[in-house]
Amino acid sequence: MKLNELTITEAQKGLKEKKFSSVELVKTCLEEIKSKNPEINAFITICEKEALEQAKKADDLIIHYPLSIIHYPLIGVPVAIKDNFCTKGTRTTAGSNVLKNFIPVYDATVVDKLKKAGTIIIGKANMDAWAHGSSGENSDFGPTKNPFDESRVPGGSSSGSAAAVASQMVLAATGTDTGGSIRLPASFCHLVGLKPTYGRVSRYGIVAMSSSLDAIGHLTKNVEDAALILKVTAGHEV
Repeated sequence: MKLNELTITEAQKGLKEKKFSSVELVKTCLEEIKSKNPEINAFITICEKEALEQAKKADDLIIHYPLSIIHYPLIGVPVAIKDNFCTKGTRTTAGSNVLKNFIPVYDATVVDKLKKAGTIIIGKANMDAWAHGSSGENSDFGPTKNPFDESRVPGGSSSGSAAAVASQMVLAATGTDTGGSIRLPASFCHLVGLKPTYGRVSRYGIVAMSSSLDAIGHLTKNVEDAALILKVTAGHEV
């Protein structure tokens, strides 16, 4: 099994036992992205340099501070961020050319929590523009393809997030769901998609589709991984 095919739980175990490094894990995911993304179009922005820098810091912590595995519950794990989550210093387009040059000066709360938990942000995932769509065909950066059959849609609007996880480019991804935008792509791509109760996860820093309805969740390979990420992202603003 290649490293990019691991679940979060399996990756955590391997990192803890020093069977491989976070840098090796991230490099394997980046190789998969370079191989598959030109056809699947799951990513709008790939953060190769930043991801490798983050992975090196994670490895240093794991080596020199063994308790970092406890203090940083998702340390060294590469994830994709749906491109309507603000990411400080990394462009956030919401799938629209209107925002193609928008560089946020702050992180969405979920992004901040994931960073503090030690995750490695490997890129920003494609989506139906402004989250208006349920097929993944309506991005200004081109449609996302279903990894299992590129003639079919992956579902939307969290299309790139689902395609990235399903094609083993990354271990997990964030999403947003107003009327099915996590649940549809999860079902189309054979993943676990969780739409938490409204307000369970902060919306701060999200490019809204419908502020009173949007729920912030994620897409993972199994239920255990979904629970691990929710434990990190859920909670009130601090």
